Amino acid sequence: MDMLSRIEEILLLAIWKLKDDAYGISVREQVERDTGVKWMSGAIYAPLNRLKKNGYVRTLQAKNSAKKGGRPRIYYQLTKLGMKKLATIQEVNQFIWMDVPDLKKEFKA
Repeated sequence: MDMLSRIEEILLLAIWKLKDDAYGISVREQVERDTGVKWMSGAIYAPLNRLKKNGYVRTLQAKNSAKKGGRPRIYYQLTKLGMKKLATIQEVNQFIWMDVPDLKKEFKA
């Protein structure tokens, strides 16, 4: 099975959650909400490009989205392969954690 990095998994899930509103800044903000970690914008683009190169996401350039002097907004969408990969990731994670008790209860101070 082709394994993705954790950030690639998180990015796929963020794109799925955002549906038709998944563009660079919104994806980064969703990742920050999901992880509780502040991300630099540049940190998400290399893994997003890998996901695109591997066929898990596609990009669409919005028409008339560029502000004066700005770049057009690029939207990300899951492909069928990306959706299948996300479902597999969910299944694997559920299986891995299946027999693990609530660790917060195990290590209360």
